[in-house]
Amino acid sequence: MTGQHAIYPVASPIVKWAGGKTQLLKHYTRLFPSEFNRYFEPFLGGGAVFFHMVAINPTLRAFLSDSNVELINCYNMVKNELPSVIRHLKKHKNEKEHFYKVRALDVAELTPAERAARLIFLNKTCFNGLYRVNRKGQFNVPFGKYENPKICDEVNLRAAERALCNTKITTANFDAVVSQAKKGDFVYLDPPYQPLSTTSSFTGYTRNSFGEEDQVRLANAFRKLTDKGCYAMLSNSDTPFIRQLYDDFNIETVYANRAINSKADKRGRVAEVAILNYSAQ
Repeated sequence: MTGQHAIYPVASPIVKWAGGKTQLLKHYTRLFPSEFNRYFEPFLGGGAVFFHMVAINPTLRAFLSDSNVELINCYNMVKNELPSVIRHLKKHKNEKEHFYKVRALDVAELTPAERAARLIFLNKTCFNGLYRVNRKGQFNVPFGKYENPKICDEVNLRAAERALCNTKITTANFDAVVSQAKKGDFVYLDPPYQPLSTTSSFTGYTRNSFGEEDQVRLANAFRKLTDKGCYAMLSNSDTPFIRQLYDDFNIETVYANRAINSKADKRGRVAEVAILNYSAQ
């Protein structure tokens, strides 16, 4: 498989996602289990950890899921209908009027490939590359005013297509992983983070928020995976609530630069936790 690394470029995330893990991979590498069977990622988002894993092992069997229907459609279209996605992407342009026209489209009237191209286009040209929807599930981020965004990165899209070839991609809740994963599998969980304060909440990836009750359900799922003999790793904000939920597991502190806050002085280096049910390397 070494020849594959020499011939093909490594894929990077095809969309920017709030809380993306690209910058943390250098810290995470030592935390991942050295050997495992299959890979599960139920809060896929931008997929930085998945793309990292498949770069290390191109034959990795992966099960990817997310509750965001548009995101999962996008990944499936990149995997199965990439020429059509690229064709539609090339029709888009970085202009304010065009952006709002595309943003206002009813996705129910678009083909799956058109929906995938729409999501990528909006992600590349909206403010801060932020994906957020209102209570009706409508994308509502404003135009980003970037000078020359790379709307159609064909090289990376083709690399992503190759990375996704041995995956199963579904719209599902994290609970589904508990029944699917088996002993020796690795499950990486990257849920919407527990807010650091009552005013810092951002869980607008789908029309449904992710609250404390969901965090508790997730912790229960983490324990079930542990009981099954799965390797499980979870990322979250460093709060007393999260530390208490997982106080019987290995908790590693990592630091990330986060720019999700609309106020510049509230952005910067933030402590996060990586929770493991196994010993780090």
